[in-house]
Amino acid sequence: MLRSMTGYGRAEKTIGEKLLMVEIRSLNGKQIDLLLKIPPPLKPFEFDIRNLINEQLLRGSIECTITMKLNGTAKPSSINLDLVKAYFNQLNALASELKADDHQLLASILRLPDVVASSTEVINEEEWDVLKNTLIEAIEMLNKHRIEEGNSLEKDLRLRISNIEALQKRVLQLEPLRKEKMREQLLKLLQEQVNKEVGVDMNRFEQELIYYIEKIDLTEEQVRLSNHCSYFLSLLEEKDINKGRKLSFLLQEIGREINTTGSKAYDATIQKCVVEMKDELEKAKEQVLNAL
Repeated sequence: MLRSMTGYGRAEKTIGEKLLMVEIRSLNGKQIDLLLKIPPPLKPFEFDIRNLINEQLLRGSIECTITMKLNGTAKPSSINLDLVKAYFNQLNALASELKADDHQLLASILRLPDVVASSTEVINEEEWDVLKNTLIEAIEMLNKHRIEEGNSLEKDLRLRISNIEALQKRVLQLEPLRKEKMREQLLKLLQEQVNKEVGVDMNRFEQELIYYIEKIDLTEEQVRLSNHCSYFLSLLEEKDINKGRKLSFLLQEIGREINTTGSKAYDATIQKCVVEMKDELEKAKEQVLNAL
């Protein structure tokens, strides 16, 4: 089972005169990177909120916004009249001195810090429990999206690995023909370059040919490539949900064996298979970047 790092969740609840709303979204990231936006009344619980999100989401670039609003039955916000008067006197004097427009002066003052004090300055333990449950509900919705996206990722990754394995079988079929073709080409080249009166020592030629072919033999790379592909598919079956890094490391190993195959190939048809395998590998790497 594979999970994506991409998801979105939203939940809201009403308790007493307060409306609590949680909105959380996540994108892919190497580590967990949390941007938390909360109102001042929740500052004492910020550490608990961060821990809960980190434990549940594990990895990704995450943005969480929590808002608290008063409903119609709530007490209105209070205005610090002394502070408004102090701001007004100073700004009005400044506007007169600069001959600036002061028509929107009062509206601007009301947006200054500490002028308007909300009646939701603190929350009690009961409200915190409600908020915690709301946050968990939003996280569960996000994880549901992650699972759905992960299913699509897994399907595509299986296709890419399957395509690589199919191309590898083609390489294995071409391998014996490649060796025979190389033998014929080397013998022809040798006969063209060597004096016909001297001739070619076939025993020595066969010895040198065996040494040369061993150097460019693809068996070892193909065995490792096959093992890596099998392990990749078995890793997708594991229950551990946090396995994106393992899959990424494994794709690097698959890429190493494909590159070595290409450097040893000396055959146009095999090189074509290698290019196609690299194409499938790059597509798989792009998908794995989104895996949890």
